[in-house]
Amino acid sequence: MNELSEREVKILSIPEGLDQERVDAALARLLGLSRSVVVSLLEAGEVRRKGKSLGKSDKVGTGDHLEITMPAAKSAPTLTPTPVEGLSVIYNDDHIIVIDKPAGVAAHPSPGWTGPTVIGAIIAAGYNVSTSGAAERQGVVHRLDVGTTGLMVVAKDEAAYSHLKDQFRDRTVGKVYHALVQGHMDPSEGTIDAPIDRHPKEDYRFAVVAEGKPSITHYKALEYFRAVSLLEIELETGRTHQIRVHFSALHHPLVGDLTYGADHTIADRLEMTRPWLHAKELSLTHPITGADLHFSSPYPADLTRTLSLLEANQERD
Repeated sequence: MNELSEREVKILSIPEGLDQERVDAALARLLGLSRSVVVSLLEAGEVRRKGKSLGKSDKVGTGDHLEITMPAAKSAPTLTPTPVEGLSVIYNDDHIIVIDKPAGVAAHPSPGWTGPTVIGAIIAAGYNVSTSGAAERQGVVHRLDVGTTGLMVVAKDEAAYSHLKDQFRDRTVGKVYHALVQGHMDPSEGTIDAPIDRHPKEDYRFAVVAEGKPSITHYKALEYFRAVSLLEIELETGRTHQIRVHFSALHHPLVGDLTYGADHTIADRLEMTRPWLHAKELSLTHPITGADLHFSSPYPADLTRTLSLLEANQERD
C-alpha cells in the first residue's frame, strides 16, 4: 500500500445502527471483510476520521465519515480450495450441484475477501466445476450475500453453465426467500418495483435510484409479531442486495441488517448478528435432462433461535 496508483479510497458514512461500535467491528460489517483485514488497515493508519488515523478500539458515531485507503486489486482474486464446516450438498449429479450455504461464506473470491467461499469448498470436497466465466467464479451462475444462508446451484460443466445462465437471464428460475423485517408491511402482500444501482455516495452499498437497473420483488407476510414481520419473498430479478435494498427503502429493513438501517436494539434483543435472510426454495429446469427440480432448505440454527425468542416472549400479534 505504498504507491498511490495501487490504492483506492473509500468514504463510508456510519449508519445509526453502528453508533458507538468499535471501529474494527463496524468496518468488518460494513465492508464485508474479516476482522483481521480491518485491523491490518487500522494498524497501517489507513482509516481516518477528519484526517486523524483511528485505532481498532476507537468508537464510531452515527454520521461519522471515515476515509479508508485500501489496496486496489491488481489481478483476479485467488481461488483457494478450502473445506467449509456447515456447507451441505443437497443434490449432486454429473452436471450440477446444489448446496445449502451457511452464513459467513462468500459465493466466490473477491477483492478484500479472505474468508471461505462456496467454490473453494466444492473443489476442496473433490467436485468438478465449470471453467466458464471468470477464473474465480467457476460454475457460479447466481450468488448469495456472505451473511445470507440457503440454496445455491453451481454448474459442473460448460453445457450446464450455459443453460443455467440462460434460465437466470430469462427469469425462469424460482427463488423464494424468507426474511424477518422490522415493522408490519402494509399491504401485507404486494410487489416492489424500484430500480437499483450502487449508492451514489457510498459504493459499498446499493440503493433505489432513478437510473438504476429494473428490480422487482414480490412479498407476502407469513406471520406478524409485535415489532417485526416474517415474510416470504420471491425475486423476479436478481440484483445485488436486492431484498435488503428494497425493504430498507420502504423503511422495513431486515432485522440485523445494520448496513441498511436496521435498529441495533432489535438485533441485540433477538440475538441477530447478520441480516435475517434465508434462501428457502429453489426451482429450476435441469440444464441437461430437462427435468423440473425443486429444493427446499430448513432455517439454520440462528434464525430458528430468533423465532423461538419471539414465541417465548409472546410477541405474536
